[in-house]
Amino acid sequence: MSEKEIPKDLNEEEPQEGSMTFLEHLEEFRWRLIYSFLGVVVATIISWIFIDYLINVILLQPARNAGIILQNIKPFGQVFVYLEVAIIGGIVLSIPNIFYQFWMFIVPALKENERKYMSSIVIFSSFCFIIGITFAYFVILPFTLEFAAQFGSQDISNQFAINEYLSLILSVMLGAGVVFELPMVTYFLTKIGILTPMFMSKYRKYALIIILVLSAFLTPADIVSQIILAIPLGFLYEFSILISKSVYKKK
Repeated sequence: MSEKEIPKDLNEEEPQEGSMTFLEHLEEFRWRLIYSFLGVVVATIISWIFIDYLINVILLQPARNAGIILQNIKPFGQVFVYLEVAIIGGIVLSIPNIFYQFWMFIVPALKENERKYMSSIVIFSSFCFIIGITFAYFVILPFTLEFAAQFGSQDISNQFAINEYLSLILSVMLGAGVVFELPMVTYFLTKIGILTPMFMSKYRKYALIIILVLSAFLTPADIVSQIILAIPLGFLYEFSILISKSVYKKK
């Protein structure tokens, strides 16, 4: 039997041009994590330079508006507060870079005509996150803190520990930023075939229940704040269905 007649092993597949092996994917993932981490480090340094402005002007302003008295009850408590704010500020500032590294990691799975939209996707993802944080800061937090400051007996003074106060407002802001990424998560899951617009439409009522539970988790203070967050999340879900339909039709 000549060499030309020798059949190839059916289990052997010639690597396609431009494809990546599993180890190459791991290596690419590792470098994307490193680039993301370096971006957070640089942004954290920038946040530390403006730390007084971030704390005194931005983060403490909602407490002043609500008439809340803050106090530090732990040794070196403010040191850890400043470090926490700097790190979280670094993460927020580096969000565009984090999104960029994530989408660059999945670029090989995209078609050539889809890759040209990468910059727009990164910008839109960052925009959704910032909108979520802004919405929480200017809309949700005032109601939440006002309720927390005024609730209870007049004979009991509501004075908040600074670390618990910052933990509350940062968790609400970051949580809102994450849930406002629903349209982009929908795009990604529909793209890889996990999610379909039919599924989202069919289970809409269950999604609304999850939205209400999520709103209660992110705004534990009062029902008004929960409703304020639930309303835009409901609109985001409907918008995400439209995005899923658009992606699904192009597959």
